[in-house]
Amino acid sequence: ECLVIEDAPSGVTAAQLAGMKVVAVSDKVEDEKTLANADLIVGHFSEVDPFADAPKQLPADQIAPENADHIEDGREQGQDNDGCEDFGDNEIAIKDAFMAYKGIEGITIKIGNAYAPFSREALTSSKKQQLVERTFVGDHNYGTPDRSLGVHVDGKLMDKKVTWAASASSASIDPDSKKLDFDTPVNKSSDFNEGWMLSGRADFHPFGYLDMSQGDFDRGELKATVGVAAFTWANDGDNNTYTTAGADTSAGAKPDVDSANGIEVSAAVRYMGVSVDAQYNIFNADTVDPAVTAGIYRNGTTRLTSYAVEGGYMVIPGKLELVAGYSSQDADNYAAKWKRTEIGANWFIKKHDIKAQVTYRMGSDVDGAKGSDKDELFVQAQYVF
Repeated sequence: ECLVIEDAPSGVTAAQLAGMKVVAVSDKVEDEKTLANADLIVGHFSEVDPFADAPKQLPADQIAPENADHIEDGREQGQDNDGCEDFGDNEIAIKDAFMAYKGIEGITIKIGNAYAPFSREALTSSKKQQLVERTFVGDHNYGTPDRSLGVHVDGKLMDKKVTWAASASSASIDPDSKKLDFDTPVNKSSDFNEGWMLSGRADFHPFGYLDMSQGDFDRGELKATVGVAAFTWANDGDNNTYTTAGADTSAGAKPDVDSANGIEVSAAVRYMGVSVDAQYNIFNADTVDPAVTAGIYRNGTTRLTSYAVEGGYMVIPGKLELVAGYSSQDADNYAAKWKRTEIGANWFIKKHDIKAQVTYRMGSDVDGAKGSDKDELFVQAQYVF
């Protein structure tokens, strides 16, 4: 059911044009006649009962004649029978949404929707990346956990030479035989596999703390970091849409995932205008139906491995950076390793806040299919305010 509640004439008109039923609240309007196009007018919001049983179609004498055709037209243009436009599941995405407590020195506790502490590349904001698009090792479509809903704790030791993080959370997987696609339950879709995840990481910064940002603008002292991380996820069995009596019903296209775990080893260096990041991931995942052979899975299981090396050099300090990257991914059911080679350039006006980027990506054996090649060009202008 879809019902719009409005107290402005323009809002009433917009709702009617969209084919939605609209109740007008007149207590803040000087002339009630301006709300005459509404399906129903009430004096105060408290008079609206959203849980009351209502007819699917209001009686004709309760609908303004000049707008009746708009309601019918709206339904003909891709809207459902209740007058609500069908955008599909998960149209509006919620990202970071949490409460943070910093009352303990060196420790931050977050409760809510935040990134799981896995993958240095994923934890580096997309605004601070050298390449326009993430590589395999930071892509939530290929094993790296996305944001999850729960308790997230991070801290610093030894004057920030050691940093750590851990979380216990609810996380979802969007079933797809070609991917291991994590998502947050906050943006729930009807076919997401639901489950619980434990994750943690530790990073060592021998020459002083190196933050999660690519590019070396300072051209100063040597900075480096080495990190390890791991997670484990288990399906809670509440929403296995594509499994009946233990058998996959999607013909191998969207098999439900039973469990997944991953390990990360990463490193980064910044020195004299040079910036290099490297990462290696190993993921293991099983489908609920052990007979699934499709996409990345063979006989209901896969070992998905990926690595990436990406770097850049400030040709004009703080202004022009030339960048390059190489990444590869392999899975049990791939016929060949999926490889990507990338080159590009970044022009900085105000570091990462204002910049222009171009990346050319050359992909070979896409989705593990031998001989399937794909080249892509990415151009981006960024202004952060």
